[in-house]
Amino acid sequence: MQYSEALDYLYSRLPVFHRIGSKALKPGLGNTLALCEALGNPQEKFRSIHVGGTNGKGSTSHMLSAIYQTAGYRTGLYTSPHLQSFTERIRINGTAIDEQDVARFVVEHQSLIERIEPSFFEVTVAMAFDYFASQQVDVAIIEVGLGGRLDSTNVLTPLISVITNIGYDHTDILGDTLPQIAGEKAGIIKPGIPGIIGETHPETEPIFSKTAHLLKSPITFADQTYQIEDRGIVEGVRQLSVTYGGEDNHVRVQNLSLDLLGTYQLPNLATVLATVDNLRSQLPVREEDEARALSAVTLLTGLKGRFQILGDQPKVIADTAHNQPGLLALFETIATLPYATLRIILGLVADKDRGKVLSVLPPTAVYYFCQAQTPRALASETLQTEAAEMGRFGESYPDVNVALDAALAEASTHDLILITGSNYTIAELTNLNSKPSTV
Repeated sequence: MQYSEALDYLYSRLPVFHRIGSKALKPGLGNTLALCEALGNPQEKFRSIHVGGTNGKGSTSHMLSAIYQTAGYRTGLYTSPHLQSFTERIRINGTAIDEQDVARFVVEHQSLIERIEPSFFEVTVAMAFDYFASQQVDVAIIEVGLGGRLDSTNVLTPLISVITNIGYDHTDILGDTLPQIAGEKAGIIKPGIPGIIGETHPETEPIFSKTAHLLKSPITFADQTYQIEDRGIVEGVRQLSVTYGGEDNHVRVQNLSLDLLGTYQLPNLATVLATVDNLRSQLPVREEDEARALSAVTLLTGLKGRFQILGDQPKVIADTAHNQPGLLALFETIATLPYATLRIILGLVADKDRGKVLSVLPPTAVYYFCQAQTPRALASETLQTEAAEMGRFGESYPDVNVALDAALAEASTHDLILITGSNYTIAELTNLNSKPSTV
């Protein structure tokens, strides 16, 4: 079985969330535990950091991976969904799993897969754990897929549990209030294992504090410990001043550069720094390695689609923001940039709360509505109609690249073109792998 045949087998046989949405979910951890037991419980053979949250968990995971691999650790990284290649989900020191290793796993465990009948995601989690164990990683950064408590990755007992923030997303699965969503995310906190919460919110703080108290897990709210001052973008990286106030009242100030340019990365950075500081006794990291890694996250780990600059004159930016809080944070950064006309290329999946998403989009922008080539995608004509009802106007296009061509043809050199709304929309950009430019 070749790599393409192995993927076709997994996609055709197993329910896949990015194709059919919540119908692909299989409740409970039973399938993942059964897969792992048959594989010799690989999740017990490496140290891990478990990262959940509504937004920012992918960026946080990549930053942590960059830091630990720069510090000399053999570092695994599991994230989802992938943008353009399945192998992006499973990396060691920034290098994606070889296609033949994917094919080999499927061939060797085909009968197991057919006996347990797991979801696509459950198989990819088991594959990642098996790969990291066989490759003897020093530490693996594991990103939660959806939620936390019942997510397949939650069979881990990590060194630390990290939750970036809580916002409204997947409310049909996780609950329609912030405390309900926080309760699901808090499910990754383990008894006696430290927890890092990225952002303090009055509705969710009691949930995390109560969970930590019941489990006797020490908990740190990163935004209460780290203050980050933005000093703007210089030579293509964002300059930051970080003030850390420790429990001993000792104040430390550190100047850092971050190549992830969105201002929404600042809370994620505080979360990362809190995590690294908490683990220094188990995973020592020199501050100079930490600083060097943060200035080159995209180069070290291959992260794409987070305020990624694709072109100049006009400026073209791609960002995978896909829910209301994520888009609000994105437009905070957009507001800091100079431009003549803002042109937004937008594609959404059909199962989002589109009213909330559309409400945060600037009505003065020129819109180009498109759709990804996935069954979950919302038809561009439907998106155009619904957006017009909320005062956001533009034409519809069958494909993100056609929409981008139209925006480029109409734009002046001083305009800003933003491509956003869905991971799947960003994934289909033909120039996503082009050499990045600067703001």
